[in-house]
Amino acid sequence: MKGIIDTLLNIYKIEELRNRIILTLGFLLVYRLGAQVVLPGIDSIQLSELANRTGGGGLLGVLNAFTGGAFANASIFALGIMPYISASIVVQLMGIGIPYLQKLQKEGESGRKTINQITRWLTIGICIVQAPAYLYGLSALGVPDSAFIIGRGPVFMISSITILVTGCVFAMWLGEKITDKGIGNGISLLIMVGIIASLPVSFVQEFVSRVTENNGGPMLILIELILWVIIILLSVLLVMAVRQIPVQYARRSSINSGERNVFGSRQYIPLKLNASGVMPIIFAQAIMFVPASVGSLFGNSNFGQWMQASFSDIFGLWYNILFALLIIIFTFFYTAITIPTNKMSDDLKRSGGFIPGVRPGKETSEFLDTVMSHITFPGSLYLAALAVFPAVVVKLIGMQQGWALFYGGTSLLIMVGVAIDTIQQVNSYLLNRHYDGLMKSESKRRSTI
Repeated sequence: MKGIIDTLLNIYKIEELRNRIILTLGFLLVYRLGAQVVLPGIDSIQLSELANRTGGGGLLGVLNAFTGGAFANASIFALGIMPYISASIVVQLMGIGIPYLQKLQKEGESGRKTINQITRWLTIGICIVQAPAYLYGLSALGVPDSAFIIGRGPVFMISSITILVTGCVFAMWLGEKITDKGIGNGISLLIMVGIIASLPVSFVQEFVSRVTENNGGPMLILIELILWVIIILLSVLLVMAVRQIPVQYARRSSINSGERNVFGSRQYIPLKLNASGVMPIIFAQAIMFVPASVGSLFGNSNFGQWMQASFSDIFGLWYNILFALLIIIFTFFYTAITIPTNKMSDDLKRSGGFIPGVRPGKETSEFLDTVMSHITFPGSLYLAALAVFPAVVVKLIGMQQGWALFYGGTSLLIMVGVAIDTIQQVNSYLLNRHYDGLMKSESKRRSTI
């Protein structure tokens, strides 16, 4: 406990770090307050049915968690930051096949600024499509017509679409300012605080269900909390685990007017067990809307009803089997496009480095590609298991669906990944000022395969 207090005092002593943390907390508070501001022209009292539909888990529950409850509140931030995430994914995927974007990626800082500008404009385009879809979908989600105080005429629709688009752009601006002026990755922090906002309510619902309904009692709650800590530790292992590839660098030295190569220090290339992060889960969840939609095309036929019933329940057996398979496929796909082994080999050769026992150039590239394939397979299985674990605890011990979402999947991995990234940034400030960091040395804090 004393060590934690000393670390907090050290953080307070560093003025720049202290100001960055205060600024970050201020921006996050603005975002959370905005999530409670209902769109003008909507009666917030009549949104109870919308809250009920999004509060019991399911696909709507996941979407509401990512917006921090703004979706269920019909808030000015109802679209959240997800349009920006979608735009970033689209631009990243387009960079594979569009030469112009590939050229920008190689131009350094100027190219990155241009890509960011393209992403922002694409975000606005996605918002313009999603905003009216959200407004028209409110009735289907249980919001009565009487909740629209001035009706849903052109005045309401145009003003609300403008506010929703502006809200998303403002949230995007907040995220970028946190990244530049605050601490941590701003966009990821906005998503994380939205997820954490629903944590207390979900836990209270689970506690009430267990205690008041005599459904396991406090002992089962304690077991669930212990299991949750274990899952968090396993998620940390997935995020931190790396395979270290030894690299030898040669330096040149002059002896009697002659030159020879002398071995320099040995370093390592850290290849992550889960190089793709949470992106495979996000891709898979986007695809999982398709089977139920296809089933609806078959109407009331047996096949159509089976498709809709099986793939509308995110805690169902067939949904999670397909979900896990898609995660494994997308893990290989996303790793292949984000880890350029050819470029890594060229950079290594250009800097005078080589992997002991492997020839520079093509053989090094093939070696790195083989190693990545070998570690990506168990990593994809690990990721798929964590993603479907919420369904396991719901079916085995009858856990509340909202609370079960914190036992794996995108929510937990985002919280763990963002927390680790933020702690590492704070740690670097402390170590640069010769204070003890929040984490141990690199060699001790990483799990090595």
